[in-house]
Amino acid sequence: MPTFRISEVAQLVGVSGDTVRRWIDSGRLPAERDSHGHRTVDGAALAAFVRADPGDDPAREVSSARNRFRGLVTAVARGDVMAQVEIQAGPHRVVSLMSREAADELGLEVGSPAVAVVKSTTVIVENETPRGPRHG
Repeated sequence: MPTFRISEVAQLVGVSGDTVRRWIDSGRLPAERDSHGHRTVDGAALAAFVRADPGDDPAREVSSARNRFRGLVTAVARGDVMAQVEIQAGPHRVVSLMSREAADELGLEVGSPAVAVVKSTTVIVENETPRGPRHG
């Protein structure tokens, strides 16, 4: 099972390292010390923590969509009929194509806060764990 250092947990969950330390210090997130004295979090424990604590997201109670990315609108390209809206949500860039009417009604402009809600029947998952050289 993989283990993660505090900085890696922070990056994966989208919070600061200080927040992760507070979770550990309060006992909400279990951690161990490695041979160098660094605190590490077991991957399974982190997954359980994230599942149990979805954060302050009241929309989870009123929507079947579970993939929500809060971020900042970084680009809006309006055409006659359609608009392309780009949102930077932490390290994630989310691009949406919508009607121009919808973009106008939502008041989407560069610098506006926005939430990209994703509901999809196909999600491609890639493994980021290094596996050594591929032969082929």
